[in-house]
Amino acid sequence: MPPHPVHLHHTDRPGNGPTLLLVHGWGGDGAEWSAHRRLWVHRRVVVPDLRGHGRSPRPRSGYGPRDYAADLAALLDELGTGPVVAVGHSMGGQVVTALAVEHPWLVRALVVLDPAYGADAAELQRLPGEQRALRAEGPAWAVRFLAGAFRADAPDGLRAVRARHETLMGAMNPEVLALSRDGMYLAPDAFGARDAAAAYLARRRCPVLAVYATHRAAVWERTTAAPAWSRTVEWEGCGHYLHEERPRALVELADEWTRALPSPHGS
Repeated sequence: MPPHPVHLHHTDRPGNGPTLLLVHGWGGDGAEWSAHRRLWVHRRVVVPDLRGHGRSPRPRSGYGPRDYAADLAALLDELGTGPVVAVGHSMGGQVVTALAVEHPWLVRALVVLDPAYGADAAELQRLPGEQRALRAEGPAWAVRFLAGAFRADAPDGLRAVRARHETLMGAMNPEVLALSRDGMYLAPDAFGARDAAAAYLARRRCPVLAVYATHRAAVWERTTAAPAWSRTVEWEGCGHYLHEERPRALVELADEWTRALPSPHGS
């Protein structure tokens, strides 16, 4: 059973239509959605810092996707948002997926951006050694790991994004970083590996828009059981932080897709 939810630091801007919940990934914070909030000018947008990240509390335990999702469920209940369009990047993609599976009444639709599930055998084989290195070296290891998430030919604006993420990652509590990766891939109930992910994703009941930076990952997502109206899109040429590379394109894609969805009440 997840630990007692913590009260998350968040912003909540009023607006129209289904509320957007924007969830950052491993070692990040809610400020990475600043451009999206400006573009979604007429929508209600809720942007939290996950537990142990940004300005939210840092409990000693509870860093699996279901734990993070329980915090989000408590926040949405408190805010009275009704069913949201839950958008999550990387680890945030696992978190919003857990929110939709474990608290389905709170999620109208999912948008997952290079989600941190579907790890293949080679990735899983590397994980125990990576976790040992992370625990030995702390955030310095995580900052080096982060370098692989960005394109070598990144334009000036994206270099600033990378520098910000390196600063955030370097300031993270090392055990939060390690426990979060344990929760995604190595815990008994983890669903980061492909077989476990396929079984867990089959429990989704709301439409899913999945956006990937690589063809191989997008092909795998298309093999999973997905509800009607789901869609998988490839943005090859982007790095892992594709939502920050192409914020306007993401907003336009998500708006187009959500407008086409049937009413949750069938009207």
